[in-house]
Amino acid sequence: MRFAVLVFPGTWSEKDCQYVLTDGLRQEADLVWHREADLEKYDAVVIPGGFSYGDHLRTGAIARFSPVMDAVATHAERGKPVIGICNGFQILCESHLLPGALIRNDSLQFRCVPSYLRVENADTMFSSATKEGDVLMAPVSHGEGNYYADEQTIATLEDSRRVVFRYTTPEGEVTRESNPNGSINNIAGIINERGNVLGMMPHPERSAEAILGNTDGLLIFKSIVESALTAVG
Repeated sequence: MRFAVLVFPGTWSEKDCQYVLTDGLRQEADLVWHREADLEKYDAVVIPGGFSYGDHLRTGAIARFSPVMDAVATHAERGKPVIGICNGFQILCESHLLPGALIRNDSLQFRCVPSYLRVENADTMFSSATKEGDVLMAPVSHGEGNYYADEQTIATLEDSRRVVFRYTTPEGEVTRESNPNGSINNIAGIINERGNVLGMMPHPERSAEAILGNTDGLLIFKSIVESALTAVG
């Protein structure tokens, strides 16, 4: 399987994602500069974390106009997987590939802490290697990770099981204290209506190797690979 890991000016997590995919899962993963306008040869796209364009105007607001984002939209329209992590989630929302927005953390502080995610829907191409109710650990590292959308959008996401990950305690309890940024309903990750575009604020690539103390994040990337192989088979 061949992944495109996008790189914008200010991206900083691209090599972490590439390492997990190549060394951890033995897949092909190329770093793709944001001026690239064709992603035809790739099976999946990763939009990693960072501070694209220095977060000027709003997080992801300028990156959405990069040529590569038209190619990402085409890729998504063809049903191929796209995962946006942290700044990648922000870019997907700014590009209207996912609903809602990521606003300032309710603490008004940059949060860089471990977070625990309960799997709300294991029947997606990003969570198929998990079981519903599993609690995964993946750290957050952001100042604007507070997911917000209008009431109708939130109701639609919840009713259609498009909330894939939710912030909880290590035991899987939804509490205010387990929410690192104030996101509505403790939402940590959502998918689009078709189910092939995921946005999540926590960093699975930072919890994907035993030497780091946790491999839960590897399950998310593994799900993408296994889902693709199942589709081909």
